[in-house]
Amino acid sequence: LEEEFLKFDTFHFGGVEVGYNPTSVAIREISLTDFYSRIIVNPDGTLNVQGIVAKEGAGKDNATLTPAPASAPPADNAAQAPGVPVRIDTVTLQGGAVNFSDKFIKPNYSASLVEVGGRVSGLSSEESRLADIDLRGKLENSAPLEIVGKINPLAKDLFLDLKVDFRDMDLSPLSPYSGRFAGYGIQKGKLTLSLKYHIEKRKLDSENKVFLDQFTFGDAVDSPDATKLPVRLAVALLKDRSGEIHLDLPVTGSIDDPKFSVWGVVWQIVRNLLVKAATSPFALLGAIFGGGEELSYLEFDPGSSVIPASGTAKLGNLVKALTERPALKLDIEGHVDIEKDREGMRQLLFRRKVAARKLADLAKTGQPAPALDNVRVEPAEYPKYLAQAYKVEKFPKPRNFIGMAKDLPVPEMEKLMLTHLQVTDDDLRQLSAERASHVRDRLVATGKVEAERVFLVASKTLPPERKEKVPDSRVDFRIK
Repeated sequence: LEEEFLKFDTFHFGGVEVGYNPTSVAIREISLTDFYSRIIVNPDGTLNVQGIVAKEGAGKDNATLTPAPASAPPADNAAQAPGVPVRIDTVTLQGGAVNFSDKFIKPNYSASLVEVGGRVSGLSSEESRLADIDLRGKLENSAPLEIVGKINPLAKDLFLDLKVDFRDMDLSPLSPYSGRFAGYGIQKGKLTLSLKYHIEKRKLDSENKVFLDQFTFGDAVDSPDATKLPVRLAVALLKDRSGEIHLDLPVTGSIDDPKFSVWGVVWQIVRNLLVKAATSPFALLGAIFGGGEELSYLEFDPGSSVIPASGTAKLGNLVKALTERPALKLDIEGHVDIEKDREGMRQLLFRRKVAARKLADLAKTGQPAPALDNVRVEPAEYPKYLAQAYKVEKFPKPRNFIGMAKDLPVPEMEKLMLTHLQVTDDDLRQLSAERASHVRDRLVATGKVEAERVFLVASKTLPPERKEKVPDSRVDFRIK
């Protein structure tokens, strides 16, 4: 079935002047009215344009396109001859429509660019002259497209300084592409692009600002071409509390490099974001909210489940990240350093036994009783309360020749009490659980993180997976 590639109602040339000796071409105006173009990606992945070119170059005409044999002398004079000066004052486009169909993707995708119009003025082959371009259109009668800037496509060295704005494009029609390559359809969302391209001296500098509003994946699609990277997690990491995703993707490179591709580089940047979401989600969050990869854990003092003062800022950054990324959920898993936390708990239990004796004295005086861990035993009173704590201990004590418990110096009482304090694996397991619980409570107490988004995870092992320069006495966070 043959389909039209290009048709138009009016194609007008006006004020054409051709000069000889030297040769020159000047055109005052060109206008194309009510034109229509049909672009198709065929089921085999080729473009209908390729078929048109092949037909035009087929048959006997191909003989004129055959390259000269290798032995033929190079046409040095022709290669060095200056080009014919060309000037086109104004090109006007009005009432254009471009219909695009992709029959390669399954299910097929189609889109229409309508109301294409505008003008290009001041086209010239002179290197120093730049043409102004102002083109506008709409995708599917709704998403406006604007292209403005300066170009010099007729010059020896291409110059281009363009700004392309494409606003409020509905993304749900792109589900065929999303399903194939991301593994999920698109439920809803709008896309706005703000692109700036500058080409000068064969070098491209570009800005690609991408704004996705309320982008939401739909149902999973079984596609062998779908990435295995966590696209849903990446979207949750990037989408703020207003449902917006803002990406800034600068691209630079030489247009003479055959391996250089603007959208190839853009895709690589996006892929790197997906990889980071899979392997280092906290590094991605930390780059936005502060804290870096260190947001992935919170360390504790040995033997303690009290959140240290040094962890306040880190938890503050974590709260900020969870507040601004409401689709994220957090797992908290407590761990211990078996040797350091066992000794730390033994020291803590010992200090509590001594402090309990002072607390008992405070209660007798009728003074308000502080929490046990807040009782401060001064150095001058320490021997007194240590001796009282030692006295009530039930373990066998050294005795004198008449069977009475001996009075011992402070170091000896400390040593005996500490050696008889036992810290079991169950105690350590309880410590790890308390650490996770205290962090959960701190996050929820801010009122900015809902309790249903935070989960306590039972640790399968007491010590965590080893991390370089990170203590085992910690809780680990996982984003999902």
